Amino acid sequence: MSSLKIICPNGHLGFAPLKPGSFHIGVAAAPDFIAADSGSDDIGPVPLGNDICASPKAWQRHDLEEMLLAARRIGVPMLIGSAGDTGTNSRVDMYVEMIREIAASHKLPPFRIGWFYSEVDKELVRGKIRAGSAIRGLDARADLTEAELDATSRIVAMAGVHPFMKLLEEGCDVIIGGRSSDSAIFAAAALHKGYPEAQAYYLGKVLECASFCAEPYGAKETVLGEITKDFVEVTAMAPEQRCTIASVAGHAMYERSNPYHEFVAGGMLDMTHCAYDQVADKTTRVTGMEFVPAEEFRVKLEGSGKLGERYVGMAGIRDPYTIAHVDEVIAWARAQAEERFGKEGWELHYNVFGRNGVMGDMEPLKDQPGHELCIVVQGVAPTREMAEELTITGTRQLFYARLPDVKGTAGGVSFVLDEVLPASPAYRWTLNHTMAVDDPLELFPTHTAIIG
Repeated sequence: MSSLKIICPNGHLGFAPLKPGSFHIGVAAAPDFIAADSGSDDIGPVPLGNDICASPKAWQRHDLEEMLLAARRIGVPMLIGSAGDTGTNSRVDMYVEMIREIAASHKLPPFRIGWFYSEVDKELVRGKIRAGSAIRGLDARADLTEAELDATSRIVAMAGVHPFMKLLEEGCDVIIGGRSSDSAIFAAAALHKGYPEAQAYYLGKVLECASFCAEPYGAKETVLGEITKDFVEVTAMAPEQRCTIASVAGHAMYERSNPYHEFVAGGMLDMTHCAYDQVADKTTRVTGMEFVPAEEFRVKLEGSGKLGERYVGMAGIRDPYTIAHVDEVIAWARAQAEERFGKEGWELHYNVFGRNGVMGDMEPLKDQPGHELCIVVQGVAPTREMAEELTITGTRQLFYARLPDVKGTAGGVSFVLDEVLPASPAYRWTLNHTMAVDDPLELFPTHTAIIG
């Protein structure tokens, strides 16, 4: 093939539903693959640790149904990575089951589905540590210790291109992946068809967030990427959007501590010498990317560990004097919690909104307080009962803060106290590390079946 086309309808499948209008335009452009990422660590550690989705199942089914019906109608493969937001085994199984249900409800002709898992057993990681193979920290984290491993509830490994390519080679029409590198989902399709690594990985990088590489800003719209052996082109499908030099280059380099390189499993994509050309009103062409193989194949691990049960409270304050002393108010409430529960074994977090607020019709004033504050209180403790009482204490005691120069009742405090609400358990990231492997597939067992 002189070129290959892939459409991406959603930068995080199901996080908000894809826009059908631009998706149908993309399908009409006769792509060779339809692909999307369905996960992110941007959602925080709670869904991974708790093994749940961050998005409603109905939204995820909506996107899967749009993509599956289109892919089967035009006869091209459909690839999904990081199923169900986190890519855990249960989320992969959930997506496979939804594909079965959608196929049955629409009486689709038989097709082959493939899937792979990404969860990693803690004992496998422990064995690596004890064998002297360091689990290296990313973003200034220390290498993983067994103590931190013990504090971990669940681990997923981030797949590169290899399980996708294996399933494509086995003739799969639909692939549901566990936790995956965003870029790898798209790069795998291009590599499977024989395109160079540099262009393939850049194609993945520019398509991973769908219409985030277009302007004006508009999420959940479809974009089309086309790859040759020499360049990558990206085109906006939404009528009101364009892929411009600025929008494509800006997306390619965002979120990079070093804006010229994008890490991929097994190597590095060097974007230092990329050239961008506006070849049509809605299309930008990119050349000059390079791929630098890694000396050692390492896989990223993400792990989440439970901190405790959690409740959330909210308080509103309108009294100017209380607003001016809000840090003292919070300190008082925290001190009352310490008096009741001691100094350890729980956490109380305060987020204050409106410190630099709008005063009536005036513009926001730098370093000037707003006329009303909202304080969100989060209490974390070993049991739900303790977390609820802790959060009630940390919220309600804001009303009783003993401020200087207040005589008798505070008068005019106008303090609005909302009820304290149960929330999901609290988790923290325990692993943001890489682990050396001998085989790029060893952490990602694959499976296939015929549907229909």
